[in-house]
Amino acid sequence: QVQLVESGGGLVQPGGSLRLSCAASGRTVSRYTMGWFRQTPGLEREFLAGLRWSSGGSYYADYADSVKGRFTISRDNAKNTVYLQMNSLKPEDSAVYYCAAGEEGAAATVFSSYTFWGRGTQVAVSS
Repeated sequence: QVQLVESGGGLVQPGGSLRLSCAASGRTVSRYTMGWFRQTPGLEREFLAGLRWSSGGSYYADYADSVKGRFTISRDNAKNTVYLQMNSLKPEDSAVYYCAAGEEGAAATVFSSYTFWGRGTQVAVSS
């Protein structure tokens, strides 16, 4: 089992930045596909960004068009932690943000790739 705990959410003004963290425990997730999603009431959970480990030892990042160029996913394997740096935030970015972990090599953009989920952290973008 993998436990995921998100942190770093909060209230920020439009144009501001936040960095979300996802601390994993239970297993080392260095080779797991890791992703960030968000959800607003009444809507489906939306893929934002994901990192997939490749057999060559590098990571491939995928991003949703809605956040490409504004959000950056990264990981610190020594800390077993994944991050989501969010810049140029807009009111429509307000949502609950979730971290998720999938098996090694799983496609990052596919919802069904993910087996383990955190409980989410709230992000509100408002003046």
